[in-house]
Amino acid sequence: MHIMEGFLPIEHAVGWSVAAAPFVAWGIRSVNHRIRENPEQRMLLGVAAAFTFVLSALKLPSVTGSCSHPTGTGLGAVLFGPAAMAPIGAVVLLFQALLLAHGGLTTLGANIFSMAVVGPFAAYGIFHLARRLRASLAVSIFLAASLADLLTYVTTSVQLAWAFPDPAGGFTTSFLKFAGIFAVTQIPLAVSEGLLTVVIFNALARFNAQELRDMGVAPDAKGLA
Repeated sequence: MHIMEGFLPIEHAVGWSVAAAPFVAWGIRSVNHRIRENPEQRMLLGVAAAFTFVLSALKLPSVTGSCSHPTGTGLGAVLFGPAAMAPIGAVVLLFQALLLAHGGLTTLGANIFSMAVVGPFAAYGIFHLARRLRASLAVSIFLAASLADLLTYVTTSVQLAWAFPDPAGGFTTSFLKFAGIFAVTQIPLAVSEGLLTVVIFNALARFNAQELRDMGVAPDAKGLA
């Protein structure tokens, strides 16, 4: 999801920034309200933010010559809802652009939209759908994290294909090319991220049982089942 600095045409860069801005503003309001009402959740919010920063900062080379990244947004979306991850993702991506040369400032809006908007909303929806279908908590967490990772990169592929349609096949051909490049490494990365998120959530269920019960995420808070 780290589209590099200056890569997108200016109208696309501005457009994605405008699209992402309302979600960031909504998320700031959501986080402020939650922390004001539940100050004991600050630590869990910090864990979710750190998890996102560490995973999305990993730069793993692809056999196709590109790079792939985990995203880490699924955990926070399940715990705090998708809106909260928009400002968290924005801060993470801003620091990575400034300090790690991952992404860029002109492409920040596009990167926020794919990783911090689409990914968290996908994770939140998938998690609750899986729970309604009576999937176990572990399976629900795994599906939320792994599919959110994949859908982030599907969104990035859409963004790139929209900006750079194939001269012969147009948007569709370009999308298939970009998605195919990412898929080689992103599918196993998504599976790995899903498994790691389950491990982290299980640890939280053991050591932050009361908080998770209060949040209604893990009612038994004895581990994943």
